[in-house]
Amino acid sequence: MKAKGGKAIYGTAVGILMLEARFPRIPGDMGHAMSWDFPVHYKIVRGASPDRVVRRNAEGLLPDFIAAAQELVADGVDGITTNCGFLSVFQSEIASAVGVPVATSSLMQVGMVNALLPAGKRAGILTISASTLTPAHLTGAGVPLDTPIGTTEGGQEFTRAILGNEMELDVVAAEADNVEAARALVSDHPEIGAIVLECTNMVPYASAIRMATGVPVFSIHNFVSWFQAGLSPRSF
Repeated sequence: MKAKGGKAIYGTAVGILMLEARFPRIPGDMGHAMSWDFPVHYKIVRGASPDRVVRRNAEGLLPDFIAAAQELVADGVDGITTNCGFLSVFQSEIASAVGVPVATSSLMQVGMVNALLPAGKRAGILTISASTLTPAHLTGAGVPLDTPIGTTEGGQEFTRAILGNEMELDVVAAEADNVEAARALVSDHPEIGAIVLECTNMVPYASAIRMATGVPVFSIHNFVSWFQAGLSPRSF
């Protein structure tokens, strides 16, 4: 048996493009390395602040994301993801530039979730910023444009702390914002049979959202875990 070389790093199939942020990343957040059951390889995209990516459409950052993704591939990863659902606007460009599978956004699950649901039911989206989630973001992820959208904007803590890049996060208040927004989404749209969390920082609250709404909740965590399983299938 001979081992094959050619990579700088081995055993990390998934490379994660990270925003440059300082807010707390608690367990469950994709930027907290202990959230994963498998090794991941991170690359910070300098200048990509939460505000610039979410509220200003990642203006001027495409070359930086492509360069960082290419560096991850050169290091040895087999697939690329990101830690912001709003980066769906760069899906085709990054995929074309790196030559490996790319999953920029949790929103890419919406079509698959819709296919899982019974007739008359569809997925709804919970986002950190509905006011800046545009048709371009939805189209980039293959999401039907009439998909119901709920948001934590206007809440006490979550959107303010994450997009404001605050040094402290009231976790209890952030969970309450997510649960309240999810309840409102399901109440306003009774046809919702599942919720897809756009924001990667919502993962720690997925269980609470599921309990509060009674519908399945899909996040970047389960999406990337599925992605990893394809990039590095288990040997039985």
